[in-house]
Formats: sequence, structure tokens, C-alpha cells
Amino acid sequence: MKHLAALFAALFAAGAVAGAANAQTGTLKKIKDSGSITIGHRDTSIPFSYYDDKQQAVGYAVDLCLGIVDAVKAHLKMAKIDVKYNPVTSATRIPLMANGTIDLECGSTTNNLERQKQVAFTITHFVTANRYVAKKASNIKTLNDLKGKTIVSTSGTTNIKWATEENTARKLGMNIIAAKDHAESFLTVDTGRAAAFFMDDILLYSLVATSRNPGDWIIGSEAYTIEPYGIMLRRDDPEFKKVVDAAMRNIYKSGRINAIYEKWFLKPIPPKGINLNVPMSAQFKRVLANPTDSGDPKDYQ
Repeated sequence: MKHLAALFAALFAAGAVAGAANAQTGTLKKIKDSGSITIGHRDTSIPFSYYDDKQQAVGYAVDLCLGIVDAVKAHLKMAKIDVKYNPVTSATRIPLMANGTIDLECGSTTNNLERQKQVAFTITHFVTANRYVAKKASNIKTLNDLKGKTIVSTSGTTNIKWATEENTARKLGMNIIAAKDHAESFLTVDTGRAAAFFMDDILLYSLVATSRNPGDWIIGSEAYTIEPYGIMLRRDDPEFKKVVDAAMRNIYKSGRINAIYEKWFLKPIPPKGINLNVPMSAQFKRVLANPTDSGDPKDYQ
């Protein structure tokens, strides 16, 4: 009897171990247990992630994230997942992801090798470049024209990091202001407190298009860095990343990406009905053909 009892105990223990191995872990377990997923979103990153006139989070990246949520729901065989929204800024998005407050960050976040040391990214969903916006009346045409002047960029972005490093390397003597968000950065130039605002060009086009006097602005022709955007998720969670990446590939392969892109870049968008009229770039078309989560800018040239 003792041997039989020991055998049953061993079988039970083996079954428990196998069951634990098959159980969900990480973010998937968190979603399964709570019945919810938390999306981190921006408030002024038009058209990627921002508030509409009803103070609801909308945008191109938000739509992609909702597509991922549907895939997670199917993977976990859940009838419903409660989607919660948590606002983030350029400065808070990575800490809030790392500490588990948000599960997906749906905004305009550059995927680069340095950030991959802290967080993970799914497949690239847009490719942009770092430029500046200035008032036409300022007659600024190149980076050298900004020597000794005050510039602004948004805190926590790759753009302000680049500007700081470039300012030192080229001895430009610029005074760099760090604003809390893109709207404040743009306002800093509009009110004359800075000569130029450095940011990803697609966000600058959006800010100019929705400004009071779009004709007053000029966006620099020089592209300083390539910025591939990705939806953030936690590092060291391969099970969740596998589901998220598969969802993004399916959106691309099925062609659904074309309708989503057209909705936000080629048609009037809320709240003002502005059409940004930004066709899909050659770089992004290459991503659609060969999906990648690379954080190396060279892979997008």
C-alpha cells in the first residue's frame, strides 16, 4: 500500500508540474485572471493616439491595439476582455509599462536598441523621421540657423536626446527646453519662447494641420534620424509577444492594415475633420512585405 500511495503521489506531482507548465504566465495570465487589459495611450499624438471631442482615446495605434486585444481574447478563449485606458506621457510610458500598470502602449513610440533594454516592441507600424517645425517668418532653413537659439522638444523622447547630443557634438550653443507634451512644445514656438520644435515629422504635420494658421509654419527639409514606431509591451514575456506579433502579422497579411491606415492618414479625422493626406511611405511598405520589430534604423533605410 505504501508503494501504491507513493506512486499516486508521484503521478499527482507530475500532473501538477505539467499543469503549471501549460498554464498561462506573465501578461496573458494577468489578463486571464483579471478579465481585463490596460492600454496606455497619449492625449495629443494625432493621429496615432489622442482624445477626440468626446474625450475618448482614438487613433491609428489605438485601432491596432484593439485588433491585438481581439487576438488575445481568441487565444485565451475568453468571451470578453474589459479594455481599460490609462493616459501616459513620453516620460511616463516606459516606467508604467515596466511596473505593470499598462499592458500595451499605443502611441507614437520609437523602437530603438536602447529602449529594448527596458521594454519590448511588436512589429513596426509606422516609419517617420526627426525634423523641426518653425515659423516661416523666422527664416530658419537648416540646423546651423539655430546656433545660439532656444529650441524645444518633448521630455522623454528620442528627439530631445538627439538634440542634446547634437548640440554638444556640433557646439551649436542652443538652449534646449523640455516640454511635458507635444502640444506644449508646439505652443512654446507659437508664443515665441523657442525658435523651433524638434519632433517626428508625422506629428509635426499633424500639429501644423490642426493649428489656427497652418500657413504660418514650415517643417524642415533635413531629416536627422529615422524613427520606427512600435507598440510597447513588457520585456521577457515571450508568450505574450508571440501572440501580439502574430496578431500584427495577421492584420498586415489580411490587408486590414490598408483600411486602418486610410482611415487615419488619408481621410478626415476627428475632431476637426482634417485630412492629413499622408500616403504610405516606401519604408513602411517594405515593413508590410517583411514584418520586423527591429530597433536598428539601418533596417529601414
